[in-house]
Amino acid sequence: MSPSTIRISQISHRLLKELAKQTKQSMVDVLDKALDCYRRELFFEQLNSGYAALRADQEAWAEHSAERKLWEATNADGLDADEHWTEDGRCLDQESKS
Repeated sequence: MSPSTIRISQISHRLLKELAKQTKQSMVDVLDKALDCYRRELFFEQLNSGYAALRADQEAWAEHSAERKLWEATNADGLDADEHWTEDGRCLDQESKS
């Protein structure tokens, strides 16, 4: 990827430089991580906002809750929680019973 140039404030540049020195990373790596954290923060803010809007609509929330309850029944898919399987597909508990 070719490098790009952006303008940042002197304060941001100084902070970026300090963080890079403190963490022994390049300023680009520090900036990449900071932007990723900010992206994740925005994602969860939007997710929470969406759920708040959904909860505010009683009918929509009831539909969502009913659908989630239907899907919860598939979590175990009828499997025995005590079964243990090997990588090659053998059930260890069944082998020990025979």
